[in-house]
Amino acid sequence: MAEFGEEDLSGSTFDWTDLSGSTFRAASLSNVTIRGTDLHHVKMSGVELWDVDITGEIQGLRINGVDVTDYVEQEVLRREPDLARMRPDDPAGFREAWDLVERRWDGTVERARGLDPELLHEQVDGEWSFVETLRHLSFATAAWVGRAIEGDPAPWHPLDLPWDEAPEGRGFPRDRSVRPSLDEVLEVRRARQSDVRHVVEGLTAEVLASEHTPPDDEGWPPARPFSVKDCLSIVLNEEWWHRTYAERDLAVLETRST
Repeated sequence: MAEFGEEDLSGSTFDWTDLSGSTFRAASLSNVTIRGTDLHHVKMSGVELWDVDITGEIQGLRINGVDVTDYVEQEVLRREPDLARMRPDDPAGFREAWDLVERRWDGTVERARGLDPELLHEQVDGEWSFVETLRHLSFATAAWVGRAIEGDPAPWHPLDLPWDEAPEGRGFPRDRSVRPSLDEVLEVRRARQSDVRHVVEGLTAEVLASEHTPPDDEGWPPARPFSVKDCLSIVLNEEWWHRTYAERDLAVLETRST
């Protein structure tokens, strides 16, 4: 294995690089950006952790011997009680959750329409622009509803946008250079929302528990069994958090517009 000692690797980029089992001693990780990266079973001791912002799925987080996972979860739910409705267990719960998602997004889109259209292509702190966010949600719906549940091997639209760290060669679009209008993106988006609506309206307990395996090719998600509940739960999670991030960034863009 490679060993680095007293070397300057600042500014480096590690894409699809396996650093599992590595040891960092007296290393500087200041001003580092970590995106789409697994940090399972990490132990940090004698570290200085200042001004750190963590966003993602958090389980078993202990700080100075104190497990803060439940505290963080409860605080998030206190700030946004409706988040609990994004974890339904029955068909009625999924229909209620999707109704809420659509209503919330309607308000967010109207807020975005109040900005100069060019600002909707502008990124805030390196995150997706508003238009890119909608493109990604179209991709997520195509993946987890069109492909995983309905079995379409390639349900993609040219404007669909996968996550930034998605592997190459999977056959789905990933054009970051195009600048479609909000209405162009919403046309695709509404069709995908209709697909979800069709599925949730037809849910029964048996359908929710049933499993589907995506076609065996190089698309996404991979060809292994997923329950309808799992697929729809992923869609709800994507919808909720990306709208949360979009609202956060729209607030910044509104200050720039003035």
